[in-house]
Amino acid sequence: MTTDHFRELSERRRAAEALGGPEQVKRQQERGKLTARQRLALLCDPGSFQELDRLVRHRATAFGLDRAEIPGDGVVTGHGLVAGRPICAFAQDFTSLGGTLGEAHAQKIHKVMDLALKLGCPLVGLHDSGGARIQEGVDALAGYGGIFARNSALSGAVPQIAAMMGPTAGGAVYSPAMMDFVFMVKDTSYMFITGPDVIKQVTGEDISSEELGGAMTHNARSGVAHFLCADDAQAIAQIREMLSYLPANNLEEPPVLEPQDDPRRADALLDAVIPQDPRKGYDMREVIRALVDGGQTLESHALWAQNIITCFARLNGRSIGVVASQPASLTGALDVDASDKASRFIRFCDAFNLPLLTLVDTPGYLPGSAQEWTGIIRHGAKLLWSYAEATVPKLTVITRKAYGGAYIAMCSRHLGADLSLAWPTAEIAVMGAEGATAIIHRREIAAAPDPAAKLQEKIREYQEQLYNPYMAAARGYVDDVVLPHETRPRLIAALEALSSKRESRPPKKHGNIPL
Repeated sequence: MTTDHFRELSERRRAAEALGGPEQVKRQQERGKLTARQRLALLCDPGSFQELDRLVRHRATAFGLDRAEIPGDGVVTGHGLVAGRPICAFAQDFTSLGGTLGEAHAQKIHKVMDLALKLGCPLVGLHDSGGARIQEGVDALAGYGGIFARNSALSGAVPQIAAMMGPTAGGAVYSPAMMDFVFMVKDTSYMFITGPDVIKQVTGEDISSEELGGAMTHNARSGVAHFLCADDAQAIAQIREMLSYLPANNLEEPPVLEPQDDPRRADALLDAVIPQDPRKGYDMREVIRALVDGGQTLESHALWAQNIITCFARLNGRSIGVVASQPASLTGALDVDASDKASRFIRFCDAFNLPLLTLVDTPGYLPGSAQEWTGIIRHGAKLLWSYAEATVPKLTVITRKAYGGAYIAMCSRHLGADLSLAWPTAEIAVMGAEGATAIIHRREIAAAPDPAAKLQEKIREYQEQLYNPYMAAARGYVDDVVLPHETRPRLIAALEALSSKRESRPPKKHGNIPL
């Protein structure tokens, strides 16, 4: 090779490595944001990221793009290692024409998505884009279509994680929504179909970007996002933590770590966690922390549908997914959002071979016209469907209330629980004592000299006969009644025994979940 060849390659590499220029980089940093390459350097183990297609250039010539310089066409793609395990990743570069997506930009993402499927490794997308590159017209739209099709193809085959690190609008929001988990950065990331200016022009509504589609909005109100992060670095650290729980793909088992906690540990805290007053709530997170290794969890959707908890944890080094009623919120009753939240988490865990632990303390589905009119029947059916469909090991512990349809829905033996335990405080019944007694003994109560006293008498009888787990245990619907401090060793023993579980379903293209 001649000196000219080396010089040309050096110049092309230098141009490709450049970001959007010093001024754009400075603005990015003033907003508290990292650049695309800085983010990838944090995500991947030091020196492991291998960039692909860095010499790709756009080919559109309309509207002045023939004179534009867009290093890497506004996106950095490649593969690297996280804790020594391979991933594929892309990071949009807002300093290069706002990270807008055009034909070449999209083709780079298509290629790295295809590579993730070929390698059988997780895909991480770091989104920071102004949306479709208007100058490229339908080519930009075609690019998004190719991404969406690949999101669907990758779903259930490899984990897909999206981190929103800047503004995302229009069609650009749908790819993250099709991925498994969405991380958002407070004060710098936004997601909306139409922005505040268009909304004001069309409807007259005056709303800020933060209120419309900021990180807090999507974490606490819409449920679009799963994690709220203080800055780019925290988001990336949490993504690395999440990946530590997950297998590389659906054909692998989740990683098993060297246990750092005694599998025989019996936590006396559990014996005192249920309040004496059955109407009083408590924080189910305390129960989860007492059961899992080192009390360590990674909770998703922590701010949305707080009447149910979904998180990753470990039992004796094995990764699990936890779904738990939260009596401290809405008494743990199931509603539309809680049903959706739990159902999607269950299906993710089942797709990637993570055993499920379900902790139950729920009085039932939330009553009221608002819930009925927003489709609690349809949404609640998703939870039944998801548990029944799941073939991973399923462990259930009833800590207190398990009433009616919610008893069935929260991974009962009837939906395929492999182990169903109950604490002595468990109350398994069709409905609460007050309502049940008023129906069963309606005439007797009405005819009594003192109806109120008769009602209380019948409530006590109902509670004595049915407010316990022993009838269910006598039928074999509950495998055992255990003291709370005995729960962790029993779960670990069951999980070890179930590690070779195999379960098949009738051959079919796919079921028709009530969406």
